[in-house]
Amino acid sequence: MGANQMKVDKTQAPVMGGMSLDDADIDNTDRQIINCLQQGFPLTPRPYFDVARMLGIEEDELIYRIEELLNSGVLTRFGPLFQVDNMGGRFSLAAMKVPQEMFEVVAGLLNEMPQIAHNYQREHEFNMWFVIATETVEEVDEVIRTIEKNSALKVYNMPKQQEFFVKLKLTV
Repeated sequence: MGANQMKVDKTQAPVMGGMSLDDADIDNTDRQIINCLQQGFPLTPRPYFDVARMLGIEEDELIYRIEELLNSGVLTRFGPLFQVDNMGGRFSLAAMKVPQEMFEVVAGLLNEMPQIAHNYQREHEFNMWFVIATETVEEVDEVIRTIEKNSALKVYNMPKQQEFFVKLKLTV
């Protein structure tokens, strides 16, 4: 997603196309879908059919609505979460001090990188925060070097020291 496709709320909105639910045009069925899918996704031969049946809608409607929630930016991601550390990969939190006049350009640079899981703008000296997700530990440093080379700005890497699993559910 390019910089021209992002919506930025200077306080806390995701830079990657996200929006607040207050700005979203969603109905009760969309809310039920979001709430239901946060509980998990069935590992069955026809998971969309099974979820749709639980919600009292057709499978095609469920798939269409998920696609629309993604396309509109209400959902920024729909898919499995993996314990990448167990597979040799790494997640790392990073931050940058990006001059306001460069913010959209740098956000666009990050948004084009497949290793950037998501990024956010914050009202702070460190105004751009993002997660680097790589297949190997070494690749984190490569991604940081690439960002620094292409932006001419320093990336502050904060690798995970300890993991805390919190089951977060955002009721909409």
